[in-house]
Amino acid sequence: MSAYRSLGRNPTQILQKIKESLDRLNEKFDVMIEIQKHNQKESEAIPDVLDVMTLLSLPDHLRKTAITISRLDQATAEEVAEQTRRARAVESGYLNQLVIMGYLKKERRGRKAYFFIEK
Repeated sequence: MSAYRSLGRNPTQILQKIKESLDRLNEKFDVMIEIQKHNQKESEAIPDVLDVMTLLSLPDHLRKTAITISRLDQATAEEVAEQTRRARAVESGYLNQLVIMGYLKKERRGRKAYFFIEK
């Protein structure tokens, strides 16, 4: 107790200062949490589609298809198959998987389905 008195404060004053500091920290954390929630809502609304980390997280077969589509901007399964040298039916399956996963969009034009990355 003599150490506290040598600082010129009693324990009650020290506890009051600690409480004030904790209150300020709590306010800052609340602001940070709100900012994070806001950023999370924005990132859910506009997914950062096919960035490097996303591509690395994909299995090799889907990654090859996704990279091909990103190079072509938009393409049919047949056009992707020509680039990847895989069967059209295989590419069609992979492209549809990427659509289900939310990485690609699919649009029908007549009898053909075009796949693309929505920007």
